[in-house]
Amino acid sequence: MRDTGARYHKIMKRVARWSIALGLLLLLAVGAYVFRAGSGNAQSKTGSPSAGGRTAPVPVVATAARTADVAVFLSGLGSVTALNTVTVHTRVDGELTKVLFKEGQLVKAGDLLAEIDPRPFQAQLMQAQGQLVRDEALLRNARVDLERYRTLVAEDSIPKQQLDTQVELVHQYEGAVETDRGQIQNVKLQLTYCQITAPLSGRLGLRLVDQGNIVHATDQNGLVVITEVQPIAVVFTIPEDSLPPVLAKLKAGVSLPVEAWDRDQRERLASGTLLTVDNQIDPTTGTVRLKAIFPNTDGRLFPSQFVNARLRLDVRRNATVVPSAALQQSAQGTFVYVVKPDHSATVRLVKVGVTEGDNAAIDSGVAPAEMVVVDGADRLREGSLVAFQTPGTSGPAPAPGAPAPRRRS
Repeated sequence: MRDTGARYHKIMKRVARWSIALGLLLLLAVGAYVFRAGSGNAQSKTGSPSAGGRTAPVPVVATAARTADVAVFLSGLGSVTALNTVTVHTRVDGELTKVLFKEGQLVKAGDLLAEIDPRPFQAQLMQAQGQLVRDEALLRNARVDLERYRTLVAEDSIPKQQLDTQVELVHQYEGAVETDRGQIQNVKLQLTYCQITAPLSGRLGLRLVDQGNIVHATDQNGLVVITEVQPIAVVFTIPEDSLPPVLAKLKAGVSLPVEAWDRDQRERLASGTLLTVDNQIDPTTGTVRLKAIFPNTDGRLFPSQFVNARLRLDVRRNATVVPSAALQQSAQGTFVYVVKPDHSATVRLVKVGVTEGDNAAIDSGVAPAEMVVVDGADRLREGSLVAFQTPGTSGPAPAPGAPAPRRRS
């Protein structure tokens, strides 16, 4: 019994020692885990350390502010309008015997478009000419009788009343001759109207009457519509607050250029000049209409086409220009990140002037040649170190002014 008790006590001592050893190992493992987790959190907050123990620089794309001339534009929605639109009508009644144009054709003023059957008017001309010959013969005979009567009156052979009657008869025949001549001129004019010509240069629309139809001068539709497209006009609107500088330029005799851009403002369609300003402001929209004229030699502008018009009001010379992508917004206003020579970024509040395309003119806050961040600014803070990157790549680019790396042969 004593041997059994001694063994039991030895076994319990061993179990106690192993329990203490396992507890110590568990405490050491928990401590190591807590230490590693704490160091990992600290590293995630402070950034991955570099080889020298400093915070790793943030990769950004930067460009230097530059000096350039910036145009001041006024933009507005516009519509292309033909300078003149004419519906071609016949001026005489008759059968349309010839149609000499093609739909959509460009014509010049005076080009022959169609012909009306001239035969009825040729017959009228012959009748009028015959009537003129007859009345001229009667006039000549009346004048001969008038001379004879004057001689007889001088001899007191006939009463003076007969002479007076003959004088009036001569006047009557003279009037008839003039009427016949006027009738002839009228019929000749009708014959001229049988040939329908283009009243102005322009583009023809769709044919409204087919050959063989009887047309009348009172027809409402006409034969075809001509729109003048070279030159052509664009009517667009600008806010009424922008009107005073435009009027001042026009009053000074300055020719203001106007550009017409497509619906998406990606392609410039044509360039022209401002022609005039409307005489009243639309009180409903608070805008005023302007008309610009374009040569349209390439025919890219078409009547009733929608365009974006840009009126160049002025040009700012030697302005400080940065990409629009560099501009950031905050509660304090518009700012940019400027990269200092030590490759640290600093916040710089700026005053933005004119914006043209992808560039913005800076009135104050940035000087020419200073580096501004255009990509990667969302990861920056005041004083952050930066590493320059080439646009479209993930690798670092050499700092501006640094020598290019040598190529291995």
